[in-house]
Amino acid sequence: MRHIIAILLQNEAGALARVAGLFSTRGYNIESLSVAATHDPTVSRVTLVTQGSDSVIQQIVNQLHKLIDVVRIEDMTLGEHLERELALLKLKVQPAHTDALRGCVARAGGRVLDPALDGFIVELTASEAEVNAFIRELASRAELAEVVRSGALGVARSGRSLQAQGPPPDARGTR
Repeated sequence: MRHIIAILLQNEAGALARVAGLFSTRGYNIESLSVAATHDPTVSRVTLVTQGSDSVIQQIVNQLHKLIDVVRIEDMTLGEHLERELALLKLKVQPAHTDALRGCVARAGGRVLDPALDGFIVELTASEAEVNAFIRELASRAELAEVVRSGALGVARSGRSLQAQGPPPDARGTR
């Protein structure tokens, strides 16, 4: 099963390398990884996507808790959450197909960032499945020159928040 794991991590040199090292030494694959500072400059939020059974994910979470740089962890897929991914696509477009391509982008909720025929660049922010469908659709209408994807980002719905303050989390990352 695919899991989106959110990790609050001390924003220090080597912290991300220790998280990635934990995955590689245990033979787990990270499918996507996104890292950025939070509103607190001493804490970064890591969002990673991996595959595994519930027991494998629990083992990963338990091992992550042992890292000194880890502040909090939450498996986003255990509760209701919103997930989005940013995709930037560069296409080579035939002049006769630009209007159809623009229509396809607009229907998907994307934007044309650069309309040059040899470097027609579009962006879409959507779920992973929607991004995959969008790429297939555009590839059927033009030549894909480059695909850049952010990987999944996730946030819990409702009042649940992954914050550095509060009591320490249990093994599943909840308070």
